[in-house]
This record gives sequence, C-alpha cells and structure tokens, in this order.
Amino acid sequence: MKEYDFLIVGSGLYGAVLGHELKRAGKKCLVIDKREHIGGNIYTEKSHDIYVHKYGAHIFHTNNKSVWHYINRFSEFNRYINSPIANYNGEIYNLPFNMNTFYQMWGVSKPEDAKKIIEDQQKSDFFDNPKNLKEQAINLVGKDIYKKLIEGYTQKQWGRPCEELPTFIIKRLPVRYTYDNNYFNSKYQGIPEYGYTKIIESMLEGIEVKLNTDYLEKREYWDNIATKVIYTGPIDGYFDYKLGALEYRKVSFDTKVLDKSNFQGNAVVNYTDSQTPYTRIIEHKHFNFIESDKTVISYEYSDEWSIGDEPYYPVNDEKNNMLYLRYKELGDRIENLIFGGRLGEYKYYDMDVTIESALKKAKELI
Repeated sequence: MKEYDFLIVGSGLYGAVLGHELKRAGKKCLVIDKREHIGGNIYTEKSHDIYVHKYGAHIFHTNNKSVWHYINRFSEFNRYINSPIANYNGEIYNLPFNMNTFYQMWGVSKPEDAKKIIEDQQKSDFFDNPKNLKEQAINLVGKDIYKKLIEGYTQKQWGRPCEELPTFIIKRLPVRYTYDNNYFNSKYQGIPEYGYTKIIESMLEGIEVKLNTDYLEKREYWDNIATKVIYTGPIDGYFDYKLGALEYRKVSFDTKVLDKSNFQGNAVVNYTDSQTPYTRIIEHKHFNFIESDKTVISYEYSDEWSIGDEPYYPVNDEKNNMLYLRYKELGDRIENLIFGGRLGEYKYYDMDVTIESALKKAKELI
C-alpha cells in the first residue's frame, strides 16, 4: 500500500486547486515544493502593511462565473480595475489603446478623427504579407502607436529587435474608440483583500506540505510513496532536457521600500522606450488601496532564460511547441504520472484558466 494517493509536485495555483479538490473527495495528498514558500509565482508577502507580489503583478480577471465564485470561496476580492499607463521618454499614455491614448498622442477628442489617423497610417505603411512583428503591428495600429508604445517595450520583453520577432506574438491589438482605461474586458476582476498566499493557505488547509524539497533530487523515493504523481514543474526538466531545453523568458525584480506615501500614482507603469532597461515599475500598495507613509516598488526586467533560472513565459513558437509535443509523448508513456499547469504543459495560463484546467483534471481523477 502506498502512503499517499497523490503526490503533488508544486504548490502553485494549479497544484493547490488539485490538492483541495482531491482532499475533498477523500484522497490523501502530499504537496512538495522546492521553494521555501507555498504559492508558486502568485506568492505575496506583507511588507509595511503592503501585500507585495513577489514574482510580478497578478490581477485576477475572468468571464467564467463559476471560476469567479470558486476563487471567492477562499478570499474576498477588492474592486481593483487594471488601468496601466505607459511612459515613453516622459510622455504619459493610457493603456490599452483608447480615446485617452489618442488624445494624448494626437490631440483628437472624437472617435472618427482618431480612426481616420490610424486608418491613414495603416494604408500608407501597409505590408501585404507581414514577415515580422514590426510589420504586423504597423498593419494593426499604424506607425505612431507602434513607435511609442510597442517597439521598445516588446524588444525589451523578448530580447531582440521587432524585425526579428515572429508575427504570432501580436495576433491582434485591441483598439477602443471609447474613453475606457480598463485593460481587461473581463466581467469579473479584482485583487484578493489579503494577498494570494492566503488563498493558497486556505486551499491547502489539512493537506501535508513539505517545502525546500526538490522532487527531482529523490525522484525514486517520492514516486514510491504515492499511487499517482502530479508534476507541475518544467516538463523538459523532468526528463533532464534530453531532447533539448524548451525556451522561456525569465523575469527579475529589484524591489525597494521607499519613505514616501506615493511613488508613481498607479499600480503599473510600463516603460515603452528602448533606453530604459526595465520594462515596468509596479507600486504594490495601489493594488489594495493601502494607506501608508511608505511604499514598495518593484523594477521589472526581462531577460534570456537558461537552465537553472526560474522560467516565466514560454516561447510558444513552432519550434518549441514541436519540442514540447515530443516531451509530452514521453510523459504519456509513464503510468501514474500527470503533467499539469503552466510549466508542465508549456503554456502561458492566466489564473482563471489555471483554475479551470485544475478543476477539470480533478474531476477526471476523482
């Protein structure tokens, strides 16, 4: 007899939802994580009464009513609406592209005038068969928006010129001819009142959790104590990269506590020029409307990933997706092993989709 029905490798959102649902169904679970804390990349920690998103801003948004009700079982959510701004060499623009943006850029106040400028720029610089991200973006929104709000930011995000990036990265760009700064169109949106870590703690209540524990270092031991293993780490890392490493972008953070009550007046400010080394600055207190004489900010940098770094964004081009399918084929041959989540499935999942995927998998397993 095995000691546990399920060993869940990784205490991020996917693993926590699965653990919660499996425990409710009477299954005995063990959750292990190589980090010193639970929660994966949605981990938040308190600093000067401010909930700090340690691994970058996470704003919950969804159109799925059942997922929204599910996550609200574990925490109350505030009314935060994501309204980032862009700083281009000191010029400030609202995001996403909307009438506020167009007024700031061209001084136009009527939708028909903004639409004409964009259409004229699209016609004058149109590429019949766009070969790269630059050509694709200009086709979609024209050269002015591309130059000030897309080019520099995208080059920093991906570490190469837009002329060298594939068109699939920008399939579409939302353009709104209304004065609406709400970045997401989602019906439900907000930030948990007491941070995301509290949600994970609630999900894992009553489940045995071991931290600072690397599954891959004692794989045989861990496999022998559970009937099934759910692995939420990188799928290529599980197989020791024997077919080659999948590509990711990594993100690093320089977080500072400042002796001032307000640094930038907004939770998220993107720096869209190419000279500024960081992609954005997060001011965490604005996510939860905290009153404090201090503030916590995080400078965010995007860089090339290499083995040993924490992977963030999968590079889902054709080459990497084909390599992932080869790894998936290897994984499908192993009995009682399940790969799941952002790294296990090599997909960029929003939080609501992560929950939806985990609930579906739990239903299958139960």
